[in-house]
Amino acid sequence: MAPVLEKQLPGAAGTGDKNNEEEEGQNLWSSILSEVSTRSSSKLPSGKNILVFGEDGSGKTTLMAKLQGADHNKKGRGLEYLYLNVHDEDRDDLTRCNVWILDGDLYHKGLLKFAVTAQSLPDCLAVFVADMSRPWSIMESLQKWASVLRDHVDKLKILPEDMREMEQNMVKAFQEYTEPEDATPSSPQRRAPTGGEDEAIVLPLGDNTLTHNLGIPVLIVCTKCDAVGVLEKEHDYREEHFDFIQSYIRRFCLQYGAGLIYTSVKEEKNLDLFYKYIVHKMYDFQFSTPALVVEKDAVFIPAGWDNEKKIGILHENFTTVRPEDPFEDFITKPPVRKLVHDKEINAEDEQVFLMKQQSLLAKQPATPTRGATESPGRTASGSPRPAGRAGQPSVTSGSPMAAVKKPDPNMKGAANEGVLANFFNSLLSKKTGAPGSPGTGAVGAGVQGSAKKTEAGFD
Repeated sequence: MAPVLEKQLPGAAGTGDKNNEEEEGQNLWSSILSEVSTRSSSKLPSGKNILVFGEDGSGKTTLMAKLQGADHNKKGRGLEYLYLNVHDEDRDDLTRCNVWILDGDLYHKGLLKFAVTAQSLPDCLAVFVADMSRPWSIMESLQKWASVLRDHVDKLKILPEDMREMEQNMVKAFQEYTEPEDATPSSPQRRAPTGGEDEAIVLPLGDNTLTHNLGIPVLIVCTKCDAVGVLEKEHDYREEHFDFIQSYIRRFCLQYGAGLIYTSVKEEKNLDLFYKYIVHKMYDFQFSTPALVVEKDAVFIPAGWDNEKKIGILHENFTTVRPEDPFEDFITKPPVRKLVHDKEINAEDEQVFLMKQQSLLAKQPATPTRGATESPGRTASGSPRPAGRAGQPSVTSGSPMAAVKKPDPNMKGAANEGVLANFFNSLLSKKTGAPGSPGTGAVGAGVQGSAKKTEAGFD
């Protein structure tokens, strides 16, 4: 029996090895499938959307194109589309984030249906752009575009329980905000989950916080903050004005649970910070920049950091205005300067101008010499001037220029008119000496030949 047993032992051993190999193979496949499943679940999600709202000329397209790495010099119409490349260096993963930019004309608000649906709303982030170069329009613009988005969301056929869950997630994210650590990575990295999040102390929301919950993250971006210096010089803005503007914007942000960032494409200010905050909110990348409230043109306030008490610090510096004063009463719109566009004036031809002036001069003395012109047959004695003055040649009274050359001594300024007539006639005689010109009429005998040339052209 022993030999038999010895023969069976190798066979048994061979069967066992085969089973072990099968088990190892199954474990290997399970490991590969598990790794693939883990990688697929950790991949950057696709289909994320950034919705950009703002007035025409506020710089919203230029801002987003700058994040894309392109210089945008074309003005779109209706609903513009572009995308941002988002790279996860930890897992060497790349995805695209859709960017939808709505036209500043409310006429196009119906196009939102192509960018935001009930299914895509949970993957959206709203950006409201405010133009700091026109601060008097900021609050009106923010309220208008927030209302446009809210009306659109209300029209979406979202189940009430789904909308409630989205709103609760917004509240949770706002309450669980914590100051970031001092680490400042050079590029966005995926944030590793921390075990202490559940133990964080959750504070209740303030009375004016998240009263307008859209269910999605919101970010207020003030563009053209390089215009602060222009406002100080040309509109006499002081620190109080900028604190008042910031106070109103931050209180608006509290209502929507929004973050706030001041940017300048011209000076490339806070653009990198803007991009990092976007990918942090949408893809859960690590973010380590705290709130910045010192520089009036580079403010950054992440969602969840602010509250009424912190805003109240700005109010301590108010001297000529109160926090509750209407925004438009203190940040007034400058008077509209009517730009009078001067009509292009073409210079009149020199000869035409001179002939008009001569015609006017010829007509002016016609009234005082009425006696001489009404009746050609009357003698010079019928004229109001004294007759029989020696040394004066007899000139036909029917000639207007004769009256100019022999004005009534009692007429004031007659001598000056005669001098002007001689001046214009001398110019005409020099300029129009060629045959066929307006001044080449028949020349009568006697004195003032140049004057008679001109008369022939006008009679």
